[in-house]
Amino acid sequence: MVHSETSALDGEMLESEGPEDRDTRSGSRFRRIFWHHPLAWLGIMGLVVLTGFSFLGPILYHANPYTLHLTAILQPPSAQYPLGTNNLGRNMLARLMLGGQTSLEVGFAAAISAMAIGIVYGLVAGYAGGWIDALMMRLVDLLRSIPGLFLLIFLDSLVTPSPDLLILLIAFTSWHGVSRLVRAEVLSLKRRLFVEASLAVGASAGHIAFKHLLPNILGTVIVATTFMVADAVLVIASLSFLGMGLPPPIPNWGAMLADSMAYLPQHAWWLVYPPGLAVLWTILSISFIGDAFRAALDTRMDSSFRGGKVS
Repeated sequence: MVHSETSALDGEMLESEGPEDRDTRSGSRFRRIFWHHPLAWLGIMGLVVLTGFSFLGPILYHANPYTLHLTAILQPPSAQYPLGTNNLGRNMLARLMLGGQTSLEVGFAAAISAMAIGIVYGLVAGYAGGWIDALMMRLVDLLRSIPGLFLLIFLDSLVTPSPDLLILLIAFTSWHGVSRLVRAEVLSLKRRLFVEASLAVGASAGHIAFKHLLPNILGTVIVATTFMVADAVLVIASLSFLGMGLPPPIPNWGAMLADSMAYLPQHAWWLVYPPGLAVLWTILSISFIGDAFRAALDTRMDSSFRGGKVS
């Protein structure tokens, strides 16, 4: 009985609230859950440390990652070379920093590019409906039927990849996942009263799609994009490990791992663990942030959120 009265009271309060009040409640709820989520702080701190290491590290640690030290080949960590040297005498710490720049820049740029393509594609398909939607989704189904890594390897084998080209290739092979999410959200939203009201006053399809529908699907898109960044970093490392990533001497973590395999019998652990841990650290940090975003933007999580903890 008390529960019914409370639910009725909550319903009356929600009906009496205006759009600004609801936005305030939504923003407060998001901040409350996100900033108290145990994984949010781990992910943010991990990403901050990694970004500082990759972009501020070279400013503080002056070492050329391309210089060959022929008298210091495969040197273990020391005061002069904190992470040792590789088979060509190159400073591993300097290369690890520069490799982090490449991985993060390409990963974030590829995810944002894929997000932009997927949003526009999903908006058009979902809002247009009918045969246009069916045709566009069949193309998505065709692309999804081909393993993304195999398609990426095939495209990568046709050209010599540069960072900009690698961004386009990764975006081309990963946008369709976002497009399906956006389309599903649009199919639900376009039946809402605010869309019908906009149509009644003569709003154009583009205005409705980007002014009314897009803001309501940004939460879903943000969550998907965070995981796409982690996937892109892993794809870059995988391609480079297979010898099909960025050409040498551009350092990246996957290539550093691939080069280290030949020296495992010599117990050159400093060639293996630092780049491997860097890839793992990046993927976990971004995934933790994505999990926190998903919990904060999922209204169903609110009922299980008590005292700053997600049950």
